[in-house]
Amino acid sequence: MKLTTRSHYSVKALLDLSLQPNYGPTSVKAIALRQNLPAPYLEKLLIEMRRSGLVNSVRGAQGGYQLASQPSQISLGQILEAVGETIEPLPRYQPNIEKGSDWVTFSLWNRLHEKLKEALYKITLADLYYDARSWQASLGEAPSFVV
Repeated sequence: MKLTTRSHYSVKALLDLSLQPNYGPTSVKAIALRQNLPAPYLEKLLIEMRRSGLVNSVRGAQGGYQLASQPSQISLGQILEAVGETIEPLPRYQPNIEKGSDWVTFSLWNRLHEKLKEALYKITLADLYYDARSWQASLGEAPSFVV
């Protein structure tokens, strides 16, 4: 599995939203500026995440997007799913019945896929936040959050 631009931008946007005071709304433009992301593309991703229930949109002058749940309740797996990323390891692969080793390989990849999927749904935005903060601290950097 490869972290695509689509999923990378989505995670960056949600981490940015998790830093807002009281998880209040912030504009697409503000997120795009802080995270150095293209605003039109970010808007499309946030719309997809809104449809999936990860963020809420708030209308008005002080509106924008905000997390729909606490960061500890939003998993990396949910984010990837919301923006249409797939973690399927072997699409349309069927092992050759006559070759026993194909079944072993197929079984192995299916088991690895299940473990990967399980891990992606256990890693939360809160985990990512604390991992990034720990990494910054280990480098002696001041806390900032451009991910």
